[in-house]
Amino acid sequence: MNTYSRLPVIFTRGEGVWLWDDAGKRYLDGVGGVAVNTLGHAHPKLAQALCEQAKTLIHTSNLYGIALQEQLAAKLCDIAGMDNVFFCNSGCEANEAAIKMARLYGHQKEIEVPTIIVMDKSFHGRTMATLTATGSRKVQAGFEPLLAGFVRVPFNDLEAVRQVAAHNKNIVAVLVEPVQGEGGINIPDAAYLAGLRQICDAQQWLLMLDEVQSGIGRTGTWFAHQHTAIKPDVMTLAKGLGSGMPIGACLARGNAADIFKPGNHGSTFGGNPLACRAGLTTLEAIEQEGLRENAVRIGTLLVDGFRQALQGVAGVVQVRGHGLMVGIELDRPCGDLVKQALAQGMLINVTSDKVIRLVPPLIINAQEAQQLIAGVTPLIKEFLVQAA
Repeated sequence: MNTYSRLPVIFTRGEGVWLWDDAGKRYLDGVGGVAVNTLGHAHPKLAQALCEQAKTLIHTSNLYGIALQEQLAAKLCDIAGMDNVFFCNSGCEANEAAIKMARLYGHQKEIEVPTIIVMDKSFHGRTMATLTATGSRKVQAGFEPLLAGFVRVPFNDLEAVRQVAAHNKNIVAVLVEPVQGEGGINIPDAAYLAGLRQICDAQQWLLMLDEVQSGIGRTGTWFAHQHTAIKPDVMTLAKGLGSGMPIGACLARGNAADIFKPGNHGSTFGGNPLACRAGLTTLEAIEQEGLRENAVRIGTLLVDGFRQALQGVAGVVQVRGHGLMVGIELDRPCGDLVKQALAQGMLINVTSDKVIRLVPPLIINAQEAQQLIAGVTPLIKEFLVQAA
């Protein structure tokens, strides 16, 4: 179906942070499959693990025990401080699970219309529930009527959440991204998540963190909220967890861990042996290769490098980042830069119309980051001059 405005390129192979098209041209990948290819392309450990697993067992279904699923669940719970996991195939499915958990939690408390606080400029997926939760009219347009049970407030605004708490007794949860990705690499104040945790505790709400894009080492910790001292009640993962293999996860702890009972939720493919082997191998490689530390080091290099290169350039609003989530905000729509960068052998992304988003594989090194800075900077400068 005609659901994608695809760029005029077909990639045939990859290695590390590089891709080659069907004409043999090489491209530096600053997008990483949109924060998916944690280990880059054709990582030897991942390739070997998937080949071995495909020769052994790919799928049996959740009617039976799955050893690799249990191993991955134990590892995720260990590094996240959570109690249990539901496995699915994508970020929107993980968020659907979280939304269902919140509603069931509300009904168990005899709240007739369980309602979730969500944020402006958020992105949680494209299913009916998750696009309703998403703070983008562009995503929602044409799919009305949207679902009931959501209240929207500005991101990074604790007072707005307190005001809802004072006037709406149907609230059961807050769903928020620790760093907004699709919304433009928006990073909240340092006290924001702790403030949400405090409000949720006082109101007996669930704090549900969407770490689909910010999790799995991308910001320098396993999960972005771990830069603070708080823990969520529910956390969703996907994207980088399988380094390209489709896998999603919804983790819970405490009272939230016991909300679902047999028959409340399910997935045919979720947590199959092949996907879980990819997840385990990804986590293992992140640890063995120091990729969380690399995300901090190279993320800092990129932000500092772009700030220096673009200092004083009219039309550049801000360069910001958290690990390997980097955003360069301009004062005008800049989608044309994506094709221009492609022509120069670089993959970049523009989100929220005006923000150049860079979410490269966690294996990117300093030399490759410098190449990205050297290649993208003149494109931005030329674009702003021409658009003036």
